[in-house]
Amino acid sequence: MEILVHICCAPCFTYPHRRLVEEGHTVTGLFFNPNIQPASEFRRRLQALEAYRAETGLDVIYPEGPSSSEEWSMQCRQCYDLRLREAARTASDLGFDGFTTSLLSSPWQRHALIKKSAGELARRFGVDFHYQDFRQGWQETVRISREMGLYRQKYCGCIRSLWESGYFRGEREAARKRLLEEFEGKGSRG
Repeated sequence: MEILVHICCAPCFTYPHRRLVEEGHTVTGLFFNPNIQPASEFRRRLQALEAYRAETGLDVIYPEGPSSSEEWSMQCRQCYDLRLREAARTASDLGFDGFTTSLLSSPWQRHALIKKSAGELARRFGVDFHYQDFRQGWQETVRISREMGLYRQKYCGCIRSLWESGYFRGEREAARKRLLEEFEGKGSRG
């Protein structure tokens, strides 16, 4: 099958890429992730994919569209719909047999929502969605990406997931501590 793979990031793509090629698929990548914030994080993920592409010779499509610098406030389903719509549309427009996504390699992604979104979009665009649970290869994605020196991000990409990852925890703790000290200081003055 000639398959287009939506790539959320290079590390998550490493295992699905190898598996799909081993299974005899012809793989082309699609990098469309306007959800990734801030812009510096988007650039780091793009650079990691470029390093992977240079080493593997993978063909990657970079569609025109919203940049990561635009503000996106989405829940997971809306985010899946946005990115998978582009994958389904591109696969259909370019004559691929089907499409899939490297999101399916992450143990933190919601497979049921991805399958529902991709299934609806596959029907809409008249192209197959290739569902494969790549989570069993998660540790291999970690190993491969470390061996290749690829940047490994600490969160999904959107501002909400950045916050939930604890990225701002240090700042929150420092602010909480300052407030407590300020409150306790005023309270002890009497």
